[in-house]
Amino acid sequence: MRMLGHAETRMAPPSGHSLLLICVLGIFALDCFTRGQKNSTLIFTRENTIRKCSCSADIQDCDYSLASLMCSCKTVLPFAVERTSYSGRLTIWFTDTSALGLLLNFTLVQDLKLSLCSTNTLPTEYLAICGLKRLRINTEAKHPSPEQSLLIRSGGEHDPREQPPSLHTGWQTCMYASFLDMALFNRESSLKSYSIENVASIANNFPYFSHFKTFPVLSNKSYVVTFIY
Repeated sequence: MRMLGHAETRMAPPSGHSLLLICVLGIFALDCFTRGQKNSTLIFTRENTIRKCSCSADIQDCDYSLASLMCSCKTVLPFAVERTSYSGRLTIWFTDTSALGLLLNFTLVQDLKLSLCSTNTLPTEYLAICGLKRLRINTEAKHPSPEQSLLIRSGGEHDPREQPPSLHTGWQTCMYASFLDMALFNRESSLKSYSIENVASIANNFPYFSHFKTFPVLSNKSYVVTFIY
């Protein structure tokens, strides 16, 4: 009689299709994790101070305590604010326009959200923003209403006049200029915009914008100017 030994269980090696599926799922999971960890920039102005934060999650508008708890924040002195650029999302909570000029004028921002955290009436002042693609505003503190969003230009389009964000060094490489009327926060009307192409000189074409007279003139170049109101 033939004796039967203990059965030996062996795991078959994964097939080529299984290995491919495992690799694809791994790459997908890593991509989701990386995107989930991508931080956004939050800046809020309060009581003559400017706080700049890096947040890994969205914070409810104007919740200063939660922002200080959930984000990595530091105080920035007004005279130490430098002209910079933001390739990711930038959110600014503000109560008046005094600090916004320091933070936004002649700054490269592609995705911007502005939240008014007071009931103050804002003056008719224009902020000049470079390279803006998407703008969101929230006026809940003044006019309780849903957040408004405005797509100025598609993020997927390519224009030879625009360099990648990492190559921007200031207005000398900015072909898209957006002028934002801060008085729009006083109204309950919808967010609107219109654009003018092939503007050779902003200072000459818009003489009433006196503080834009320092806007550099680019030889053999033209701007696309967008007014947001």
